Amino acid sequence: MNQALAVIRSAGMRDIVANARALIFDVDGTLAETEEVHRRAFNEAFAEAGLDWFWDQVTYGRLLRVAGGKERIRAFDQRNAVPMLTFADIAGLHAIKTARYAALIAAGGCPLRPGVRAWLAGARSRGQRLAIATTTSHGNIDALLSVALGLDWADLFEAIVAGDDVPRKKPAPDVYVEVLARLGLGPADCIAVEDSGNGLAAAAQAGIPVVITRSAYFSDDDFAGALLVVDDLSEIDA
Repeated sequence: MNQALAVIRSAGMRDIVANARALIFDVDGTLAETEEVHRRAFNEAFAEAGLDWFWDQVTYGRLLRVAGGKERIRAFDQRNAVPMLTFADIAGLHAIKTARYAALIAAGGCPLRPGVRAWLAGARSRGQRLAIATTTSHGNIDALLSVALGLDWADLFEAIVAGDDVPRKKPAPDVYVEVLARLGLGPADCIAVEDSGNGLAAAAQAGIPVVITRSAYFSDDDFAGALLVVDDLSEIDA
């Protein structure tokens, strides 16, 4: 795409974003580049639990194709002919990981990605409704956004739907279907903001148009069908 066409398309996207009745955001990789913090938290949890597991970036990148932290632990454990961990073990291990993630975020923070704060502020100034549709847990959302946006962050979002709130996680559309139900809006009234192919598939199956902001672990995903793909949201002045 030449520069002039890119400018025209971005200008058109500003109008599309401004005219949506609601913006629905994914969290990990979309609002903030959290995945390296998650990876470190997993590895610290494994060490604390006495496991000799270590997820390097390549391994973690593969496991991110599995939606949900507990599900990733299960998938990794099942690489062995005889898995070691019971469901209770996995729940306990994931609880340790969640606590480590919260501590790491509190200690060093994880800033919002470029353009995110401006999009949120722009939506509020236009009277648009905001929502969250994510595979991560409520605890992880709070750990991140209470630091990035302040302790009253939840007041910004009319609907907050996490992975444990629905039967199926992304790429299933369940979180988006639930957000639409809570907002009382149709899919065409909204725009979803995502960073991954799984997220795009989830929103698209719910009928919601999607803007993709590329993230570190999913930059090479197939984003065919997205309204627009950008490196970060600052490319569209919302």
